[in-house]
Amino acid sequence: MAAKRRILVTSALPYANGHIHIGHLVEYLQTDIWVRFQKLMGHHCVYICADDTHGTAISLRAQAEGRSEEAVIAEMSDAHQRDFAAFGIAFDHYGSTNSESTRRYCHEIWKSLRAAGLVAEHEVEQLFDTAKGMFLSDRQVRGTCPRCGSKNQPGDNCGHCGATYSPADLADPVSVLSGTTPEVRTATHLFVTLDKERAFLEEWTQSGPLPSESANYLKNYFFNEKNENGELRPKPLQDWDVSRPAPYFGFEIPDSPGNYWYVWFDAPIGYIGSTADWCEKHGERVDDWWRSEKTEIHHFIGKDIQYFHTLFWPAMLKVGGFQLPTQVHIHGFLTVDGEKMSKSRGTFVRASTYLQHLDPAYLRYFYASKLTSKVEDLDLSLDEFVAKVNGDLVGKVVNLASRSAKFVAATGLSKKYPDDGGLFADFASAGTQIAKDYANGDYSRAMRRIMELADRANPYVEQAAPWELRKDPAKAQQLQDVCTVALNLFRQLCIYLAPVLPKLAVQCEELLGDPILNWKQAKKHLLGTPVAPFKHMMQRVERASIEAMIESSREESAPDLSTNAAAPQDSGEWLEKEPLAEQIGIEEFGKVDLRVARVLEAKEVPGADKLLQLTVSLGGTGTRNIFAGIKAAYAPESLVGKLVVIVANLAPRKMKFGLSEGMVVAAGPGGKDVFVLSPDSGAAPGQRVH
Repeated sequence: MAAKRRILVTSALPYANGHIHIGHLVEYLQTDIWVRFQKLMGHHCVYICADDTHGTAISLRAQAEGRSEEAVIAEMSDAHQRDFAAFGIAFDHYGSTNSESTRRYCHEIWKSLRAAGLVAEHEVEQLFDTAKGMFLSDRQVRGTCPRCGSKNQPGDNCGHCGATYSPADLADPVSVLSGTTPEVRTATHLFVTLDKERAFLEEWTQSGPLPSESANYLKNYFFNEKNENGELRPKPLQDWDVSRPAPYFGFEIPDSPGNYWYVWFDAPIGYIGSTADWCEKHGERVDDWWRSEKTEIHHFIGKDIQYFHTLFWPAMLKVGGFQLPTQVHIHGFLTVDGEKMSKSRGTFVRASTYLQHLDPAYLRYFYASKLTSKVEDLDLSLDEFVAKVNGDLVGKVVNLASRSAKFVAATGLSKKYPDDGGLFADFASAGTQIAKDYANGDYSRAMRRIMELADRANPYVEQAAPWELRKDPAKAQQLQDVCTVALNLFRQLCIYLAPVLPKLAVQCEELLGDPILNWKQAKKHLLGTPVAPFKHMMQRVERASIEAMIESSREESAPDLSTNAAAPQDSGEWLEKEPLAEQIGIEEFGKVDLRVARVLEAKEVPGADKLLQLTVSLGGTGTRNIFAGIKAAYAPESLVGKLVVIVANLAPRKMKFGLSEGMVVAAGPGGKDVFVLSPDSGAAPGQRVH
């Protein structure tokens, strides 16, 4: 065993405006498994989480339901904690960002940012509701999409065509609070000038705390412009808007009355605030956890929020004098049967709905069998789900106990360990590599190794056939020895699976009377002890249960926008206006290299009526310059950060405005009716479009 480590672990804080679903559970199960493993290894590991409670969405819901924000977040906290507990997710402390501890550390970090000269003020244009006398957030405005003309769209992005924009870009904007037409006014916002910490952030992000995929992705924020010689040059980091004007549900900024910290400022500080609350209950010092080099800090997050956790958050910690994260573990998105979770298809499944139909242990194991240390999306194939649970857990692991325990209920285990051909010794030695897999976040590899062991244990029982031995009283000792081997191998598997299947570990303890407390127990035989009457441990998954869950999710959910009756219908008119081109072979098509790219910068081209100049990234440090004839359809700022598809192997074209190094793929006849094609969430820059 290595020296005892002190480890603080967090998951991203779930937002208090919605229920937990199976997509959220990827992260919390990933974290819980890692924490349980560290505790089995004997380390002092503390798992901290909390509800993220501030922001406009909470206020809107509270107003709509006629109650206070505090009542809303209290109810959601109870619901979240019930769901987490049902899935065996064991937090050491679960708090709230709406706490005095979090407020105190917001003040402390803000004071440090001010002292370091990192706070600036800028005037920002916003929509103002004259009837209510307040500035409106994105969620408080509805209007007509400036790109596709869809009605009743929110103030940040169109649910029909996917365009992103600011509320002021909407045609016919209407305040959802008063129903009146808002006007554009300016307001003073407070910003953190992140570029002043550029050298530190550039070095830290590339020094090892992030997955390589994320470290390479972040390079685009530091080097994404070319000079006249085509060489990469640094680009300043954008200032971070951290304030919102009143009214706003959150913490008021002490030196800027009437302004409140934006939810993404106080949310990560909730990690510290919740740790402080845990420390107060357990007689510990928060500085030992957040200001000590002897403590490791591990964050588990999704790839959609890595920007906040790997640029903003480290800068805040560094300036505030806090310990930086030792490692940021980043996972991808969940798909179901290869597609995004869908309410209309019933694959957008709440945790509570899942629990009505299926055992949470099934999902814990399936996710573990898929999770790696890489930033990869995870697909919940329902057929594979059934096969893995029934084949691995029921058919291989539980099967060992069910086919042997009942034969030694009267005699218990043998006092001396029998000859098993080296199986127990091989199982024991395998624990070292399985532990490394867990520690590295390569759960899928650990599950494969464990099931390979189970594949060796079951033939031993098959060949020994204890159900036949029991028929001959003269073979009673042989029967006891065979079952002793089978149950010792079962116990080893349960120890190795304990981080993933804590309920099975408890069932093993109840059967054999020996609590699973640490990893080292897998190296010691269990001998001469009673065996309790065998109780059923796990049922097979029935496809009917999955179908019932899907149907239940479909019934309780609203239809997707794609099936909304208000959406435009496909009439086929475009085929009439623009017939299909001449047929080509697959070889010709294969010459076109379509790639996913991210727009890093977009700006107008002086002297050009139709062109926008885009700087795009294909991943890594390189960028490309592309001139696209989409000026009439898109405001430049609406494209920044957007994933697009480009023709990557198109020969560069010299234009009077500069060199164009590719082509953005779009649809439509032109002018304002141009629609840039965007891949679904989960696609990454550099991926080829097949």
